[in-house]
Amino acid sequence: MKTLDNLKPALIWSCFLEITKIPRPSGKTQAIQDWLLNFAKKHQLEFSKDAVGNIIIRKKATKGMEHLDSVVLQSHMDMVCEKNSGVKHDFEKDPINVYIDGEWLKARGTTLGADNGIGMAAQLAVLASEDLEHGPLECLFTVDEEVGLVGAFNIEAGFMRSKRLLNLDSEDEGMLFIGCAGGINTKAYFDFEKEAAKNKLFFFQLSVSGLKGGHSGCDIHEGRGNANQLLARFLWQESQLNELYLVDFKGGNLSNAIPREASCIAAVPVAQKEQISARVNIYEAELQNEFSTMEPGLKFTIESHEAVGDVLKKAHSERFIQAMYACPNGVIAMSKEIEGLVETSTNLASVKPLSDNSWLITTSQRSSIESSNKDISHRVEAIFRLAGMKVEHNEGYPGWKPNPDSELVKIMLKTHKEVLGYEPVLTAIHAGLECGLFLQKYPDLDMVSFGPTMTGVHSPDEKLHIPTVENFWNWLVRSLKQM
Repeated sequence: MKTLDNLKPALIWSCFLEITKIPRPSGKTQAIQDWLLNFAKKHQLEFSKDAVGNIIIRKKATKGMEHLDSVVLQSHMDMVCEKNSGVKHDFEKDPINVYIDGEWLKARGTTLGADNGIGMAAQLAVLASEDLEHGPLECLFTVDEEVGLVGAFNIEAGFMRSKRLLNLDSEDEGMLFIGCAGGINTKAYFDFEKEAAKNKLFFFQLSVSGLKGGHSGCDIHEGRGNANQLLARFLWQESQLNELYLVDFKGGNLSNAIPREASCIAAVPVAQKEQISARVNIYEAELQNEFSTMEPGLKFTIESHEAVGDVLKKAHSERFIQAMYACPNGVIAMSKEIEGLVETSTNLASVKPLSDNSWLITTSQRSSIESSNKDISHRVEAIFRLAGMKVEHNEGYPGWKPNPDSELVKIMLKTHKEVLGYEPVLTAIHAGLECGLFLQKYPDLDMVSFGPTMTGVHSPDEKLHIPTVENFWNWLVRSLKQM
């Protein structure tokens, strides 16, 4: 029976379990930075830290392999911090509560942080090992990948010395990733006016919950429910039947996560109290039928709410609801070159309050084609501008064009077959990897990305498939020897 104390290979697992004890939310990675620097000092390894907090640790070659070219192993320090409602967990203080469920490692009610903690653990295990064979090594740990690839954006030319890079931030055993999508985040600012609520209004709270959520790149093709849009859909339907006034709307959290939960406070004429409750039940049944296999935990509920003095003006409620309902969401186009790969997508990620009279809507667009990425971002912008909102886009990040004929790819194909008996699938990923940004500063880099199997990343359903970690480790070790 597997326990946390006897997982194999012991070195990589001990490193990973140690990482789960160290808080490392995006934007607040000082604790893990300090830990990494102490690790380097403890093992008497050369290290550097740049202005934004990226850390590189270097290890000399095994005796007799000093002549080989240097290679850099790379992962990111930060983790997405999501938890189920009702779970008490402070990501800035508390360790992740991990446990084994059959062949999977999970966390209790929160994200696990295997994205990208298991990549970090592999690097640390290589650095700590005394019996691996390898040439000169660099291990690069970047900051704040999950909130805009901050570390990769700000890495300086010359910080790395190697011309080969192994990115350890992929989530599918048996696959070798040699390309990724670029991305752009869009923000829409909804400013509104309020008016005194009329008499004889019924106030209620609507909630969408129980959705899977997940990574807005890796999981977008599955057609999972988007809590923000499902809530907006009901509000639009209701607004066609009654006078409807919004008071509040909240949904989603991170731009790169499919929103699992959303809620709003609204009001309709009190005479509609019974009818709207009935329509909520009908709508929930419709959604459960539509998402019967994909979202078995889906819930859509209504609860009465105490009367509120001020509501959004009816015209402003309508502008918001129409924009949210009309906003594109999900897969926009599939790749023409790689079967089964999403080419372009968009995610209606979050709605958050900015002030008493302003909400912030955030969306995330991805595409392996730069012009398509701009196109879907502009379409999203057009929707919100029609609703009278101010819209802005971030700088975005570039994609990474595949090179299946590179020397590094050939080595990785060969070593995978030696270790596991078959060649991995060469593919690209519809998610942002830091590789595209590295190429801007290091145009001669030869890169690949791989990792063990994970599912449910960016959500509390995140889990790591234990048997694939050993395969991942053995592939990495053999590849370092063959470089």
